[in-house]
Amino acid sequence: MRVVTEAMPSVRSIALGFWIRTGSRDEGHHQAGISHFLEHLLFKGTERFSSREIDEAFDAMGAEVNAGTGKETTSVHSRFLDRHLERAFDVLQDMVLRPTYPDIESERQVVIEEIAMYEDEPQDKVHDVLAEAIFGNHPLGRPIIGRAEVVSSVPVPEIAAWHDGRYVAGNIVVAAAGNLEHDRIVQLVESAVGRAGSVPTLSLSPNGSMPALRFFRKDTEQYHLCLGGPGISRGDERRFALRVLDTILGGSTSSRLFQEVREKRGLAYAVYSYVSHYADSGQVAIYVGTRPDNVGEAMDVIGNELRRLQEDGVSEEELERARENVKGRTVLSMESTLTRMNRLGSSVLMGVPLLTVDEVLAAFDAVTLKDVVALARELYRPDRMSAACVGADEDSFRAAVEAVSPALAA
Repeated sequence: MRVVTEAMPSVRSIALGFWIRTGSRDEGHHQAGISHFLEHLLFKGTERFSSREIDEAFDAMGAEVNAGTGKETTSVHSRFLDRHLERAFDVLQDMVLRPTYPDIESERQVVIEEIAMYEDEPQDKVHDVLAEAIFGNHPLGRPIIGRAEVVSSVPVPEIAAWHDGRYVAGNIVVAAAGNLEHDRIVQLVESAVGRAGSVPTLSLSPNGSMPALRFFRKDTEQYHLCLGGPGISRGDERRFALRVLDTILGGSTSSRLFQEVREKRGLAYAVYSYVSHYADSGQVAIYVGTRPDNVGEAMDVIGNELRRLQEDGVSEEELERARENVKGRTVLSMESTLTRMNRLGSSVLMGVPLLTVDEVLAAFDAVTLKDVVALARELYRPDRMSAACVGADEDSFRAAVEAVSPALAA
């Protein structure tokens, strides 16, 4: 089990997390949602602590405790006063390594309600519809939250086998940031480590899918639309340039999409771009939520901006503003022990070089206009974009997509 820490002597807290290399990407269709369901069950009790005792232990410390499941990782973490390190670690490690799965039926209903809540949020749902369009039948194209029919029926022995095959020492990183001593964290981990076990391998790469169009019919006040395509992996050196480019396109209030769609024309309240990175692939995406009367015009504006990005590139002024933006946000986020812990855990778990803040800032400073333009012309070509929508009428959606990619709309 790997341990990574960062000492921050100026604070009085510690953020500590267990990072496990497993997520929805590792699931077959009949298992869709088991990783997320297991994350919930970690809080339900162990032989030493009941669910209520876990809650009371963290409440008594004034601590925050939470967990998250992603497409490739699961994390369980807490932030607490430094004097509570031993107690917080003891409860966390028991939850993560030794769950006993009591009260499983009640938690099934909780997760099924969470799935239903998610289905009622079209501005969230559309991103998974886009992932399916981009990645097709690959597990990266499925929602992390899973399927209600799986959660409602998966037996405890199958959940336990999933845990025992993945929550093993070689597949876990313990990360911590705050007022701590590295050697003490190592001692605590050594006292907790169980079996070694073999480390599961990733599913096959999702690269190579053709652009696709996906529509999910739902009666909504707005149409929720996404455009996107394959991106770059989390270890790709171009990730710094891509973050700058994303900021220029739709990742800030001065970005092209925010200014053109919202500020100048008032076509949407929410419009933005984002990127996702995976072990061997990635995704770029654009989102807009707009009323039915504005769908065509909004997509026309976005299509024009994508074409302008191809034809005109970006200006030095845009590059400098975006570069300073991401540098500022990076430094500000690093004032949080939780953010620092997350960076440590995810980087070491996925084999990404762990850079100092100064090295990260230097990497952004090294981004050139040529780097950004090359990525724009590779990743944001309209003809490589997939499209997704949650809304009332598919014909309206297809007509709007024609402004971006006539071939895809057809």
